[in-house]
Amino acid sequence: MTTAVVAAIVGAALGWWPLAAWTQYSIKGERMPLRTVRVAGAVVTAVTYGALAWRFGLSWILPALLVFAAASTVLALVDLAEKRLPNAVIFPTLGVVGVLLVPPTWAAGEWMALVWAAAGAAGMFAVYFVIALISPSAMGMGDVKLALVIGLLLGWFGLSAWVVGLLAAFVVGGIIAIVALLLRRVTLRGSIPFGPSMLAGALIAMLYTGP
Repeated sequence: MTTAVVAAIVGAALGWWPLAAWTQYSIKGERMPLRTVRVAGAVVTAVTYGALAWRFGLSWILPALLVFAAASTVLALVDLAEKRLPNAVIFPTLGVVGVLLVPPTWAAGEWMALVWAAAGAAGMFAVYFVIALISPSAMGMGDVKLALVIGLLLGWFGLSAWVVGLLAAFVVGGIIAIVALLLRRVTLRGSIPFGPSMLAGALIAMLYTGP
């Protein structure tokens, strides 16, 4: 089997049990049906793991990407359920991804990549923080904190990935909003969780601009 297929199988298994359990634990209100969480977690994690492994292969950067993808599954499901992005998922992910960026930086001998990663985290945080200040009803502080993780990872890849990830999040969010309006799932005054769009934008950026 290819690396992508193996990664997809592993992702499905992780999504079915530990990530589903993590999601259920992170939801504070009325919990989603466990089977729904398991199926959604397995499908999402299998697709993201398979896509990342297909794109990057057995590279030094792959562990950081897979950790980010696993956390993204949990964050997206919790945000869809409660319109909330838990700190207990965001900050451990930020720390682990930051540590896992060191080996690929060492392997490439490009230590400035870590500087760009830190700058990317600060820059993405600043952009979302300003948006949250201007329109708090459209952007929550959970989105602002998630921007740290996304900015860190995309900043490591470079400016192109950072910009693509930022723009892609709003394009994906816009498409979702239009579809939701057409299906009457939300009104013009309603709100849609933006975390999944941010995570999808980051994935698009990595797959499109990654080395």
